[in-house]
Amino acid sequence: MAKDTTRPNKIVADNRKARFNYEIVDSFEAGIALTGTEVKSLRQGKATIGDAHAGPSGTEFVLFNAYIPEYLQANRFNHETKRPRRLLLHKRQINRLIGATQRDGMTVVPLKIYFNERGRAKVELGLGRGKKLHDKREADKERTWNREKSRLLRDKG
Repeated sequence: MAKDTTRPNKIVADNRKARFNYEIVDSFEAGIALTGTEVKSLRQGKATIGDAHAGPSGTEFVLFNAYIPEYLQANRFNHETKRPRRLLLHKRQINRLIGATQRDGMTVVPLKIYFNERGRAKVELGLGRGKKLHDKREADKERTWNREKSRLLRDKG
C-alpha cells in the first residue's frame, strides 16, 4: 500500500534555538512513549521542548525536561508535566547515540515533536556539537546579510 502524502505532519513543538546553539550532524526519528492525557495535550499543541535534551538511562534512551502541560479535562488522571519520557529507538540507533555522546562529546537535542501520517507522536532528534560564540556570531551575520540581500533584490527587481 502506498503512503498517503496528502496529509502533512502536524508539528506540535519546534526547538528553533537548537540549530542556533548546535551544529546538527545527524538526525533521527524516534517514537515516544506517552500516556493518554499527554497525547490529548499534545494534540492541543501547547508543548515546549526549548530546554529539553535526550540521554541514556540504563539500556534505553529518554527525553528529559520536555514540558507537556496537563490536560484540563483529565482531573485526577493527569500526568506529570516534566517527567522523563522513554524514546522508542532501535537498539543499533541507541548504541550509536550513546557512543557519540560518550566518545565524541556530542549532544542529543530534540528538534521537533510532531504527529506523522498515521497519527503517532514522533520526536525528531538531532545529534549535534555545541557551537562556540564566534560560530554563533558568524551564523547571525550571514543570516542578516541574506535578509538584507533579498530585500535589496526585491526592491530593485
